Amino acid sequence: MAIDLSHPPEVQRLAERTRAFIRDRVIPLDDANDGDITAAGGDALRADLQREAREAGVFAPHAPVEYGGHGLGMSDRAPIFEEAGYSLFGPTALNIAAPDEGNVHMLAHIADPEQKERFLAPLARGDVRSAFAMTEPAPGAGSDPSALTTRAVRAEGGWRINGHKWFITGADGAGLFIIMARTSGEPGDRGGATMFLAPADTPGIRVGRHIDTLDRSMLGGHCEVFFEDLLVPDSAVLGAVDRGFEYAQVRLGPARMTHVMRWLGAARRGHDVAVSRVAERRGFGSRLGDLGMIQQMIADNEIDIAATRALLTRACWELDRGEPAANATSIAKTYAAEAIFRIIDRSMQMCGGLGVSADLPLARLSREVRPFRIYDGPSEVHRWAIAKRAVSAAKRAQKDAE
Repeated sequence: MAIDLSHPPEVQRLAERTRAFIRDRVIPLDDANDGDITAAGGDALRADLQREAREAGVFAPHAPVEYGGHGLGMSDRAPIFEEAGYSLFGPTALNIAAPDEGNVHMLAHIADPEQKERFLAPLARGDVRSAFAMTEPAPGAGSDPSALTTRAVRAEGGWRINGHKWFITGADGAGLFIIMARTSGEPGDRGGATMFLAPADTPGIRVGRHIDTLDRSMLGGHCEVFFEDLLVPDSAVLGAVDRGFEYAQVRLGPARMTHVMRWLGAARRGHDVAVSRVAERRGFGSRLGDLGMIQQMIADNEIDIAATRALLTRACWELDRGEPAANATSIAKTYAAEAIFRIIDRSMQMCGGLGVSADLPLARLSREVRPFRIYDGPSEVHRWAIAKRAVSAAKRAQKDAE
């Protein structure tokens, strides 16, 4: 069977334009502001960068063509998102930052025509930002979404929602919320969740404090959000009632892979910075890049970059075929989250004291990529799921052999 890992010429050209746009326009702003997008200008900066991305022809590579995007599938998104991720501000500039990118993907697949016009169209254009409200403080939904406690009950004309969420990325300044709430069953039940769409200015939505975290590159922070007698109409239901957990998989698997794409770009930048440094820095009678220990770190970085790309390619291939790809995405996400951190960490080590200073981007890249081992499922949860599937497959094979 022939295997072709190349991308169509138009995708290659888009990747080249994205690379030039990021390096010429976006990286200087990133470097001047230590990767802190809020301090750099927040939504005003976002609007400016997205306007320039449109002019450069690189805006919204993931969004449907009818909403102003390039309509790329998962596999063809990979090189574009990686180039965008070379700068911490790059994903925001292209309108492919989390959570908006994942929400565009999900709305394109699940929303009805009216919802697409009202919510998807402005989000894809970059007119508004969004938030995906699922995670809750203990004992609510976290790594185990079945612990969902936010509840929606039938009310005259629609649904009344009450609940407390936290770590809701982009909530401050979001124009719309996608809310996961329990509509049947009890916390711990595997089903019974429903997704609801609500404009951010709907009475009953209150954004609370920013939770102070390591990372600074995601616009709108990671916030607490309170839903207090939030009344939404039946038309606010995204998809069907009680199928929210099922629909979440439409978003979560692809969103994990686009995270990998973006952070791989960041890791590549860290590696490039370190290799450039050790190629010219001299010590102990030679260039650092000629020393065996440094060469091992360079080689290990190259291996981690190549392995991450390979696992990502496999997972995206499965997603593009319409397969659930649960195991492939868990494997790729777990490996990538840890490999990307290793790449940045080695790069810092190669650059010595300069590596932990603000004179190079490595310290802030380390700050940004470390949470990825927790966001979108901790490594331990993904390992548990991978092992569980392997044991289940072995049990089925034993049963079939009997």
